[in-house]
Amino acid sequence: MRKKGICAVAVMAVAVMASGCQKQEPARSASEVVAEASVSQVQEAETSTLVQTATTTLEMQKSAHETATTTMPMETRNETVYVNADQLNVRREPGTTAKVAGRVNRGDTLTRTGYSDEWSQVMYNGSVCYVATTYLSTEKVESTVTKAVSANSTTSTTSQNVPENAVVVSLNPQWTYAGFAKIASGSALLYQSTSVSRNGKVVCVNAGHGTKGGSSVKTQCHPDGSAKVTGGTTSAGATSAVAVSGGTTFQDGTAEAKVTLQMAQKLRDKLLDKGYDVLMIRDSDDVQLDNIARTVIANNMADCHIALHWDSTKNDKGAFYMSVPDVASYRAMEPVASNWQKHHALGDSLITGLRSAGVKIFSNGTMAMDLTQTSYSTIPSVDIELGDTASDHSASTLNTLADGLAEGVDQFFER
Repeated sequence: MRKKGICAVAVMAVAVMASGCQKQEPARSASEVVAEASVSQVQEAETSTLVQTATTTLEMQKSAHETATTTMPMETRNETVYVNADQLNVRREPGTTAKVAGRVNRGDTLTRTGYSDEWSQVMYNGSVCYVATTYLSTEKVESTVTKAVSANSTTSTTSQNVPENAVVVSLNPQWTYAGFAKIASGSALLYQSTSVSRNGKVVCVNAGHGTKGGSSVKTQCHPDGSAKVTGGTTSAGATSAVAVSGGTTFQDGTAEAKVTLQMAQKLRDKLLDKGYDVLMIRDSDDVQLDNIARTVIANNMADCHIALHWDSTKNDKGAFYMSVPDVASYRAMEPVASNWQKHHALGDSLITGLRSAGVKIFSNGTMAMDLTQTSYSTIPSVDIELGDTASDHSASTLNTLADGLAEGVDQFFER
């Protein structure tokens, strides 16, 4: 109140002085000029203070309104509910713009502690979170995955021992692009993290190769039937490619498929410890899933897809990922057109993670290649080459590589 009074008096004084100037226009002393300038400064400061006060009040009112909007009344509940959506976001606050805490799948169970028509309060990884009420059911919902191998699935052995924290996933023929697969009788394993920091993200870890008879079967290179735009295992211009190649051999005689499996299992364990669920495409010496089947399963069950390989060269060139060729027709083809930038983002994150672990990187960390995997992927997906046939593949080196890749996954998901 005192400041507002000072301001009013100051304004009146300026008005009187201005009025006097208009009538008589007397010469002003230096002290009068200074006095007028001081009055002006007081007025400007007071005006700024009033504006700041009004702005702060409006911000407080806005904050209170937003709090009232998000803190909606909920009925108290204590019940088990089932997820009735293929993948459902779990959010920190009720609202579609709230931060995502994780993701749950169809058939997963949650404990609901609060209910409204729009949002339900649930317990998720020991924290209070929220999910859209419309996708929850009090009646049991069948999971998209089952705990047993389907009747028409086969593996490399007569039986498959499924760990307690894993479920078997087979190719659903109704999934997009599933009809292009030629070898699809095998199954993947989806491991659920038991970490207290479980985050709801699923990482597909695809140990390259390891499909008996895969090199004698051909599949369509691109969904639209167009020809390959680069060479590789199959030459440029071809419209069909080897379903799953046999892989290369290290200079000490070790098969690449054996090393990729060891690598995949080390990466699986590190990701599970970090709170990721892990879809293991191949968790044994052989899985009867071709490259298209592997990709389609990943598309539908994971948030990203990492295929592990070593290059066939012989000079210990270092790690790199297969990037999407800069060919207009290929980058315009779906699903490449909608996803190739995501593929690159994942690849760049993995290379950054490997580099931080001290892993040797080839060139700028990329090599353009038209791959079956990339051509059918609808999620962020890369083939990463972790070295070549001259590279060390001892247990300690594989552990270092796994550390780098896990760090890269964290960077990709910005954890």
